[in-house]
Amino acid sequence: MNVLFICSRNQWRSPTAEQVFRRYPGLNARSAGTQRQARKTVSPAILSWADVICVMEEQHKSRIMADFGRLMQHKPVHVLDIPDHYHFMDPQLVALLEDIVPARLGLRVRVPA
Repeated sequence: MNVLFICSRNQWRSPTAEQVFRRYPGLNARSAGTQRQARKTVSPAILSWADVICVMEEQHKSRIMADFGRLMQHKPVHVLDIPDHYHFMDPQLVALLEDIVPARLGLRVRVPA
């Protein structure tokens, strides 16, 4: 399953999610941002690649639906409701992602090694 994580600047939240979930079996994870100055911006190519899209806030969903409505017609979009209060790989952010995302994607919860 190809999962795309989206936040605003692709600086902290979505790259953290990409790092955390790229290790999950059966998942390919990438990240992007909705703002023009994002490290990697949302594009038709990356949206086409994704099977599932996880956005950090409702505003991100609204933005991609407005900008790429046709590409988004048959793609599941999950709003994670994770505010912009965290830095890259913040342990609280990682824990929050690990708590929310597997259930949203229908994944089995990983047992720590």
